[in-house]
Amino acid sequence: MIPKVMIILGSASDKEIALKSIKILEKLQIPYSLKVASAHRTHDKVKRLVMDATNLGVEVFIGIAGLAAHLPGAIAAYTHRPVIGVPVDGAIGGLDALYACVQMPFPTAVTTVGINRGDNAAILAGEIIASYDNEVAERISALRVEYQEKVEAGEKELIESLEGEFFKKDFLADEHYEKMEFEELDDTPDVMILAGSYSDMEIAKNVAILLERMKIEYKLDYISPIRHAKDFESYMSKRNNAKIFIAISGLSALVAGSVVALTEKPVIGVPCSKKLDGQDALLTMANMPPGVPVGTVGIDNGRNAAIVAGEILAISDKQIEENLKWIKYKNADL
Repeated sequence: MIPKVMIILGSASDKEIALKSIKILEKLQIPYSLKVASAHRTHDKVKRLVMDATNLGVEVFIGIAGLAAHLPGAIAAYTHRPVIGVPVDGAIGGLDALYACVQMPFPTAVTTVGINRGDNAAILAGEIIASYDNEVAERISALRVEYQEKVEAGEKELIESLEGEFFKKDFLADEHYEKMEFEELDDTPDVMILAGSYSDMEIAKNVAILLERMKIEYKLDYISPIRHAKDFESYMSKRNNAKIFIAISGLSALVAGSVVALTEKPVIGVPCSKKLDGQDALLTMANMPPGVPVGTVGIDNGRNAAIVAGEILAISDKQIEENLKWIKYKNADL
């Protein structure tokens, strides 16, 4: 049996991060493989592993590395399948590894999750596979429920442990919160591009141009989860049958977080350089809590978000695969 996911560690010392991925993949019942190969010390091994695995049918790669963390980028150089980067906290809080993973040049995209978030990498890999596998999609849904129940159990335990003369322990205790109801529209395309403000539309257009060249159906909209919160939820309820969401925003990058809160589909985040050169958006977009991954690309790099979308859809669509390979291998300076 060919594994669907290959985990590659830059060092065996990253084992604990890999175990987070393994735990999730086991729960989702997704076949996987694990290898140790260094982008710098065993580059030929990385190249051989990735090319052979791609040719044999591996669908998603997870690269786990710290420090310079060039491993995910080296993987992406030799495959047209999605590569998920997991930066490891080896020094300076893991920021060096995060930047090395996420700030890849076009068209060699690495969709990056938070520092040490091997669990989110595996969930994102599951969401990618679920885009064409209904059984995995059902397991993703069940996993999301587990995370919700964990939050609710934590609240109950915390409230029961607190004492205070003015603490209203039972306030709203009997409230039942209804989940969002979906009214999915038939004209929803494979990819939804959501910009958080009009100033992000230029980057959104760069995404659209690449999707056009790969012959991928998409829709581009501006809608803010902050300024129009109720409208945003209604919008997501109607477009949740898209296969992929691309969220583009700066500052606190709340668009990406709001989208991933309301969907179980892969969410690709593009941080924008409104303030602090975009570092605020990058950090808040990539470092999502367990259970809700945003696969983040480089600051203002909408084109790489389009490449990731193409890599995901190409797993089950040969024509998109050919269009993607032409851009990645034949016309990289497009």
